[in-house]
Amino acid sequence: MPIYLDHNATTPLRPEVFEAIVPFLREEYGNASSVHAFGSRARCAIEDARGGIAEVLGASAAEIIFTGGGTESNNLAIIGGARAKQCRVLASAIEHSSVLGAVEALEDEGFAVERIPTDTTGVIRVAELERALRLGPALVSIGWANNEIGTLQPVEEIASLCASHGALLHVDAVQAFGKVPVRKSGIDMLSLSAHKIGGPKGVGVLFVRQGVAVKPLLVGGGQERGHRAGSENVAAIVGMGLACQLAYAEVDWFGEASLAMRDRLWNGIRGKVSAVHRHGNSLCLPNTLNLRFDGVRGEALVAALDLEGIAVSAGSACAAGGGEPSHVLSAIGLDADTARNGVRFSIGRTNAPDEIERAISATTAAVERIRAAHGSRQR
Repeated sequence: MPIYLDHNATTPLRPEVFEAIVPFLREEYGNASSVHAFGSRARCAIEDARGGIAEVLGASAAEIIFTGGGTESNNLAIIGGARAKQCRVLASAIEHSSVLGAVEALEDEGFAVERIPTDTTGVIRVAELERALRLGPALVSIGWANNEIGTLQPVEEIASLCASHGALLHVDAVQAFGKVPVRKSGIDMLSLSAHKIGGPKGVGVLFVRQGVAVKPLLVGGGQERGHRAGSENVAAIVGMGLACQLAYAEVDWFGEASLAMRDRLWNGIRGKVSAVHRHGNSLCLPNTLNLRFDGVRGEALVAALDLEGIAVSAGSACAAGGGEPSHVLSAIGLDADTARNGVRFSIGRTNAPDEIERAISATTAAVERIRAAHGSRQR
């Protein structure tokens, strides 16, 4: 049986979420902006989902905006927030490509931008952030958890620092939600994505604290209180609402279960394979393990494991296949050649301990084969 260990890229749709979505693809097909009964039922479904997500974040329903996914949520927060505030933008160099792309777009528009460095485990250098904040008004964008190496940022400390300097704080919580406890306390804007937590692709959320101005990216309609024009994807929103509530309810269980499997995976591999290195630190997402093996190209190992029916990834799914070194591994100090060798194993709620044992054996065998083929077996 295949083994899926790429849950940070996407997760399988939960059966209960699928069941909740089906009626809104079939008989409940009304446009939520229509005033007749079909539209009213669609509107009620959207508002129920909005209220449920607000509850798990500790927010009000009026602070929840539905988007087309995590990338759009990040773009709306960063581009829309900076245009409204007309301020500098600060972000680390290890952020998701949707954050870095938004920052670069603002830089092209003439906004002042600064990349805040991290340490070698991917934790932002808070002293450098504080120095940058002293220079004047800013919008700060930080990922709660890194999608490649799993590093968790000191969000509470960063939020306090931003508040003391009058800066807006956007947190990309796409990878963190459902794996570690996430609340909106002290945060001005926060991004979520459904397909990372057993929901459908193509829908996300941006929490925007009441009083924070954000200029819309999509115009031409009054949906989402003017923040995002376009007919709402009712089925996907319903699915996201349920997925968020399920992930929130199971976060403690998932954290414990995935941590046990991740640590077993790490200890099993390093006990059998020489010259293996772990990226990030132990205080990271409980489900994420990013490794490199001396003498083994990351993409070669991913391909070898795929032939064995095991799905892992080299870097971010959004940047896969480009042949470029991981920008995350480069940012934490690895040279370009070494930064191509990272392989990410990410565990999900559907994995079982016996799959971890099979993954250990398959990884060990694949590394040995690749090293032997290249005459670089480590002794």
